[in-house]
Amino acid sequence: MGSGAGRPTVVVLGSINMDLVVHTARVPEPGETVKGGELRTAAGGKGANQAVAAARLGAKVRMVGRVGGDAFGESLRAGLTAHGVDVAGVAVDADHASGVAVILLDAEKENRIVVVSGANMECGTEEVEAAARSLDGAQAILLQHEIPMGVSVEAARRASEAGVNVIWNPAPFEEIPDEAYSLIDVITPNRNEATALTGVDVSDASSAERAAHRLIERGAGAAVVTLGELGAVYATLGESGYVVAPGVEPVDTVGAGDAFNGALAVTLAEGRPLLDAVRCGVMAGAAAVTKAGAQDGMPDRAAVEAMLRRL
Repeated sequence: MGSGAGRPTVVVLGSINMDLVVHTARVPEPGETVKGGELRTAAGGKGANQAVAAARLGAKVRMVGRVGGDAFGESLRAGLTAHGVDVAGVAVDADHASGVAVILLDAEKENRIVVVSGANMECGTEEVEAAARSLDGAQAILLQHEIPMGVSVEAARRASEAGVNVIWNPAPFEEIPDEAYSLIDVITPNRNEATALTGVDVSDASSAERAAHRLIERGAGAAVVTLGELGAVYATLGESGYVVAPGVEPVDTVGAGDAFNGALAVTLAEGRPLLDAVRCGVMAGAAAVTKAGAQDGMPDRAAVEAMLRRL
């Protein structure tokens, strides 16, 4: 990665959750009960995770979102602040509970997640305006699908008009309005999301590239399809490429995609090429899976640079 001189500013508009992580030898079949192991409580939410990832890599990060007026909400705001994230744009909603994600983590370290959105889905005009204010001096905004779609689309419109890079992580899957694609500078689906968005059965680098080009045909400036342990494929109108992930011993995969997106956003905000951003994203994702937890597992710049030296 770069030196971090003149720290870039990244705005993150998205979800803020409390994660309840349940370790189990295997997930239950329908109608079956299995005994779980350890239960961990940890701050999460795709928006908050990506904000922490970007902050850990040296960016100035402004978080915009909503938490409940409960103990989880107070803890979530405090946790973001402790990671160096500006929470001036995080509203406290006294009428709704904070978002919660229940994460089942099996013996193979694969995760299955159920999200109870809570206050996140109450985001609206207030968050759009907070995001617009936060764009001043920013180089990039990160968006996801755990808040109302219309809020993300309008924030993308404001960012596009302000000349701020729009990075759109379409997770969890939800159809994106056709008019939104032209507002997106870089869209970053994983293989499942890319399949759902494009109809291309994404299983390898070649099919990922086909899916990426379909997203560009819809209006996105660039597309990056993440392939987990296989790495990531990127494409623009003029170029495409494949970045292979390094071999690592995973502890858990929670937050790997968020680490990728945070690193990609920071690198682009530093004014560096898309290839560099994808490389940094892949290495950040690889580093993240070697540690437990989402926010606690986000790598710092030194860890990503160590991974990059393995290229």
